[in-house]
Amino acid sequence: MWNEVKTNLSSAKVYLKEFLFFNAIFILLLFVIIENKIILITLIALILFLGLIFLNVVGYKRNKELKAIESVISGIRKNTINQPEEIKLKENLHSLQDEIQQMFEKERNDIEYLKRLERMRTEFLANVSHELRTPIFAIQGYIETLLDGAINDEKVNKHFLDKANQHTINLSNLLNDLIDISMIESGEMRMSYRYFNINDYLSQIIHEMMPIAQEKNIELIYHPAKEGLQLFGDKSRLKQVFINLITNAIKYTEQGKVEVLIVEEPKYGKIIIRDTGIGIPQEDINRIFERFYRVDKARSRAVGGTGLGLAIVKHIAEAHNSKIEVESELGVGSEFSFRLKK
Repeated sequence: MWNEVKTNLSSAKVYLKEFLFFNAIFILLLFVIIENKIILITLIALILFLGLIFLNVVGYKRNKELKAIESVISGIRKNTINQPEEIKLKENLHSLQDEIQQMFEKERNDIEYLKRLERMRTEFLANVSHELRTPIFAIQGYIETLLDGAINDEKVNKHFLDKANQHTINLSNLLNDLIDISMIESGEMRMSYRYFNINDYLSQIIHEMMPIAQEKNIELIYHPAKEGLQLFGDKSRLKQVFINLITNAIKYTEQGKVEVLIVEEPKYGKIIIRDTGIGIPQEDINRIFERFYRVDKARSRAVGGTGLGLAIVKHIAEAHNSKIEVESELGVGSEFSFRLKK
């Protein structure tokens, strides 16, 4: 009992200055008003006694509130609280309750984010290891075969060397893409924005891509924008975007055409790459921009590619305050589009 009173009074120390101040004023008034010393001493003793009782009650309530807060914090620390709604304090502590709930929600989101980052890092390392191992083992296999005597066989030696060379090109492309995406995601990639003539720019890219389309008997068509249209962006980085999207459109189109067109809007130029290819399943559209994600793994490796192209495209578009939009229908074709500021 006495220990509890001591604890309550100790907890009420924060109000001791105010308590002493008001008691001193009240006692001074008593000295002025009351002349009888016995009554005066009795009243002063009564005031001090009632004051101690008041401090004890205040300390008791404060201890209960502190214990409730301590219980909530302990529950968060021990993971016995799973939802913000489980954090409840008294009515006069609602503002503190709201703050703790918001802190708990933020902490939970931060932990989930870190776990997701860790999963992504693990998956990324596993994917990189696999993607690097594939061409390296292939090159090693071809070279070992050649060293075992195939180098003297004119029927296969050039074929094996061509295959090994293609895998070194694939390996080089993968490493370049890894460097690019690492620089983009770390913020180290410098962008150089300026206005440029979109027709001249895209005409040159289409001219460079035309042999790839002709090799597959695919019609590559550019529909020019109005003459003199200027758009704002980093020409070098945007070239990566266009080459990747047009290359993909050609790769996954067996017959028909690939079109590049610009739809002029009041503040933007909307650039569209449309094909008549195999299309993308709806359930995969939201995932195609993930690193190393492949809709059809066997087919993707057969036609080449690092699995990082669309991830790089997404980041470059976002650096231009834009977003890649995708529409696709299986067996009909796909359409990729994004906007650049006029």
